[in-house]
Amino acid sequence: MTRDDAVWATPFHHVVLLAQQAELTSGGMIAIGVTAGIFLALQRRRAISIDLLFLGGLVIVTLTGVLTSEQALAGFSNRAVVMIGALFAASAGLRATGALDWIGNGLLGSAKTERGALVRLAATVVPVSAFVLNTPLVAMMAPVVVDWCRKRSISPSRLLIPLSYFSIIGGVCTLIGTSTTLVINGKLAAMVRDGGHSPEVAARIGELTFFEITTVGVPLALVGIGYMLLVALRRLPDRTELIEQLGERRREYLVEMLVEPRCPLIGKSVQDAGLRNLPGLFLIEIDRGGETITPVSPRDTIQSRDRLVFTGVVTTIADLERIPGLVPAVDSTFETQPAERTRRQLTEAVLSRTSPLIGLTVRETDFRKRYNAAVVAVHRNGERLTNKVGSIRLEPGDTLLLQTRNEFVDLNRHSHEFYLVSRVGDTTARRHDRALLAGLLFVGLILWLTICSLWPDLLPWGNVTSGRIHAIAAVAIVLAMIVSRCLTTSEARSAIDLQVLLTIGAALGVGEALDRSGAAHWLAQSLVGGTTALGIEATWRPYVLLAVVYLISQLFTETITNLAVATIMIPVAVSVGVVGGYDPRPFIIAVTLSASLSFVTPIGYQTNLMVMGPGGYQPRDYWRVGWPLALLLTVTALVIIPLQWPFVLS
Repeated sequence: MTRDDAVWATPFHHVVLLAQQAELTSGGMIAIGVTAGIFLALQRRRAISIDLLFLGGLVIVTLTGVLTSEQALAGFSNRAVVMIGALFAASAGLRATGALDWIGNGLLGSAKTERGALVRLAATVVPVSAFVLNTPLVAMMAPVVVDWCRKRSISPSRLLIPLSYFSIIGGVCTLIGTSTTLVINGKLAAMVRDGGHSPEVAARIGELTFFEITTVGVPLALVGIGYMLLVALRRLPDRTELIEQLGERRREYLVEMLVEPRCPLIGKSVQDAGLRNLPGLFLIEIDRGGETITPVSPRDTIQSRDRLVFTGVVTTIADLERIPGLVPAVDSTFETQPAERTRRQLTEAVLSRTSPLIGLTVRETDFRKRYNAAVVAVHRNGERLTNKVGSIRLEPGDTLLLQTRNEFVDLNRHSHEFYLVSRVGDTTARRHDRALLAGLLFVGLILWLTICSLWPDLLPWGNVTSGRIHAIAAVAIVLAMIVSRCLTTSEARSAIDLQVLLTIGAALGVGEALDRSGAAHWLAQSLVGGTTALGIEATWRPYVLLAVVYLISQLFTETITNLAVATIMIPVAVSVGVVGGYDPRPFIIAVTLSASLSFVTPIGYQTNLMVMGPGGYQPRDYWRVGWPLALLLTVTALVIIPLQWPFVLS
């Protein structure tokens, strides 16, 4: 028996030895106390902003001397923070040009049943979320899902949780699929840079490569897809009251749209163009060179210069506006070019009795010259308008739906000509002419990051393919999108979630406090000592430790938030491997996965919260649908991880 075997064979003495080696310093006590305080505060007071809590914790560990000011602020300059911010902006470029809309509508639009939609969501969201951050992807896809449900009188509660779950399981297939992996990469880079580990250990706690977690992420995604398609539909709620809300009668406008020669709907039937069963919108007639086609048949073909007359609600009219080559017929010269259309939005204005427009037809008002705006549609309370929009004679109280510049509301808010002026939700037009370019730039980013990970020395000149250039590569692509007018500077800024970045930067500092104070090492020794005290055989000990690290990270993720857990648990995971004499890599992978896969609560992952309101969900819905999935993926991960990353430190 070797000396080490003899020590492991006497569990009690080993625990005593560990306790002697792992004295918790005052700094360690402060770091653990601050971390526990943050977690408890989040549990008791959900209204407290998570970024403020972590910033407060960072201030405490700095003022008490656990960290220097330089160490505390280092998290905000971490490459992961820059990378995540840049990816938010790059995703906004895909959304602003309609590239993501095209993907969502193209694959979901032809589905006829819930299961068919679920299959198409899996085929779309899982692979796309491997390369696009989950949050912007769900933000883009959720309205697509809700609109599809509205058209088919299906409750959104049947599809929105699957949308969130698909984005989560797809996110663990590559390095950039979720912000969690990027944060962990940043923490690992900092730990290697700070030193303190033997060369063998330091080599195993380096940054994750682009496809390193793919070997476990893809099997997990396949298991998750199988569960969602075969089991989840029986466990998802059916909030029928949401169908009633979607079909609720709202203010109806009369709108007339002109089909320009470049419109992609030309040559398609009304049915194939998707104009037959639009939610809250009805195609009344088609005006073709003075000839009126009414009623409109599903087989009628759309031709260039047709005038399509609809009656319907604002949200669907906004969707019509986003179709390239389909412009308001009243003033078709008003900002029809894609670059110009993005500078205006839809606005509602109610005419007052003193308005000079009263008694004039819409065409006679010369709205563009008078207000630098164009009339899109008209609503008259209690009366369905059946004339063409340009021929409607305006009356007091008429509500006009307008194309306006951003300043229109501020200029006319207090005008005596209108009773009320207000903006209409998110009705910004898409830059469809830049969609292909934005898509190519994003694909170029993915290829760039792949080359940097697999062949970092491909180009000997400069840092173009350096393994540490990821953040700069993402920033470069965002700048290219701005220069090529795929998105504006203001859109790029507004897409960056400052709360997420502040939380990450502060949480990295708190995690650093746990590491530098020795608290993470003490916790790791306690875990290793605990498994020894239980008399677990040495052969099974690393598997038990792996399961404990995974489950603790998973529990914290479900009750707190994934980004914070990732930064705090990584030092503990590394220390568990070091103290136990194992390769720390499998423990790092365990934290990476468990902090990314949150299904049981709405607060564990941002996308779960994002679909909670639109889906009308209760917290128990996530538990009912999510716990079997979480159990399946936990077992799968704990089986695959040791096979791909053995515990033996080579």
